[in-house]
Amino acid sequence: MPGPLVRAEELLGPVDEVAPALLGSWVVTDRPEGTVALRLTEVEAYSGSGADPAAHSHRGPTPRAAIMFGPPGRLYVYFSYGVHWCANVVVGPEGEGSAVLLRAGEVVVGEELARARRPAARTPRDLAGGPARLTQALGIGRPDLGTDLLDGSSPVRLHRGAPPASVSAGPRVGISVATELPWRFWETGASSVSAFRPGGRPRRGRAGQDGPP
Repeated sequence: MPGPLVRAEELLGPVDEVAPALLGSWVVTDRPEGTVALRLTEVEAYSGSGADPAAHSHRGPTPRAAIMFGPPGRLYVYFSYGVHWCANVVVGPEGEGSAVLLRAGEVVVGEELARARRPAARTPRDLAGGPARLTQALGIGRPDLGTDLLDGSSPVRLHRGAPPASVSAGPRVGISVATELPWRFWETGASSVSAFRPGGRPRRGRAGQDGPP
C-alpha cells in the first residue's frame, strides 16, 4: 500500500532538491475501469527561478505554462512533439514556476490494466519506462491538467513511498538548452530508467522540457 499523501510543504524547496526526494513516491490514478499505481524511479527538475531556459515557465506564465506557477502539488500536463502526453508535479513556492517531470516508474498496482493501455509493452520495464509510457500506463491526459495531487479525493494522487537505497544524477534527456545542469535523478540500477539521449542544437523559440513550448 502507498504511504500518506505528499504534503505541500514537502514540495517547497529548491527544485533540484525536491525532485530526487520524490523518487520512490507512488503516483495513483483511479478511473472507472480501475486503479493503477506506479513507484517513481526517474524524474527531471525544471526551475522557474529564471536560470533554466529549458523550462516552459522560463517565459513567464504563458497560457500553456500558467499551472506551473502554483500552487505546489498540481499536475502540469503537456503534449510533447504533438505525439504524447508528459506529466509534471508543480513544486516550489507559488509564483515561481518550477516543476518535476515524471520520467519513469514501476507499476505496482493494476498491471493488467496498464498492459491493456500499453499493448506494445513486451516487458514490465516497457510499461512505464519513459514519460510517454508513464502517462499511458496511468491513463493521464489533457483532462488531468491542474489536478490537485495532494487531495485524497482526486483521481490522480501523489503518495509517499519507500525511498531508493541509492540515487544517481546526470544531464536531462532530449533538451537542447541548459544541458549542463545535472537535474535528471533516478534510482540507481532501476530497470525502468530511460537511456540517456542528448538533445540537439538549440533552436530559436525552443524551451526544451521534452518538447517545444
